[in-house]
Parts: sequence; structure tokens; C-alpha cells
Amino acid sequence: MRFVPTAVAGAFAVLIDAHADDRGMFARTFCADTFAALGLVVSYPQCNVSQNHRRGTLRGLHYQAGPKAEAKLVRATRGRAFDVAVDLRRGSASYLRWAAVELDAAQHNAFYIPAGCAHGFLTLTDDCELFYQMSEVYAPETQRGVRFDDPTFAIAWPFAPTVISAQDAALERYA
Repeated sequence: MRFVPTAVAGAFAVLIDAHADDRGMFARTFCADTFAALGLVVSYPQCNVSQNHRRGTLRGLHYQAGPKAEAKLVRATRGRAFDVAVDLRRGSASYLRWAAVELDAAQHNAFYIPAGCAHGFLTLTDDCELFYQMSEVYAPETQRGVRFDDPTFAIAWPFAPTVISAQDAALERYA
């Protein structure tokens, strides 16, 4: 695996080193020792899947606050998505900056997002599925979100979303 730093401190694009032959391909996608050596989370007590029917579906920007802040390891298991992390950690060198990784099921890449960052994505294909490994279990009382189009972040989405939930559309700007 290769870890490519992004504009958000502690967030990495995780690329695989595939070994292919006439049978297909094999690659390591996670190794606790490798992640730990980089100071990244290695325990994921909850996993989630997000299935999205249409290209242009936007989810986010979501995070959990306080003692239940969660790191995420996200990958596309079908299709492609523009996956975004926004640094909301006051005192961080990259506070209020964003980074994006194009997750592609065919590339088997992932995005490691540290705790304290908001997360969202825009699907680039129909029938897009993302798989999340979460460092914390869901705690509804700590659930938070901010608008995907907040000018504070000025995220350069590849195009305007065409599908967004009422809940995400109603999120407020970051204060």
C-alpha cells in the first residue's frame, strides 16, 4: 500500500500495489501494522455501506463531534465517487481546508479521513456503492453536519449535485 498525503493534515489517499496474473489480481487493502506505523487508526468497530442509484447523488458533509469523533476509511466497491474531507479541527495546520480523492472501484483505492473532519461525497456514476470502516460506533447525540456548498470551504465539486436529501439540503453553514 502507498499513502499519499492530501491538503488535510492526517488524511491520505490509500493506493494499492496490485499483483496481477492470469487468475486476476491480489492486493493488500489494510494492514494494522502499516496503519499504526503512520499513527493512523487500526480499530474499526463499525462498518457501513452507502448504495446510491444515480450519478450526481450528494451525501454530506457529516461528522460526529466530541468524544465520539470518528476516523473513516472509505472505498468504492462499485462505481466512482468524488470523496471529500473538510478539516474542522481547531488548531490543525489545515483547519477549514478540504481534500478530495476520486474513489474508483476498479482502482481499489481508499481515503483515510482522520477524526475531526467532516465527510461527504458526490457520485460520479450510476449505481455507486461506498464502504466505510468507522473508528467509532454511531452515536446519534454527537451527529453533526455542515452544508456541502458552504463558501467557508469553497469545495470545488466536479458538478452540481442532482440528488440530495432534504436533511443534507437543510444543513447550516459552518459557524
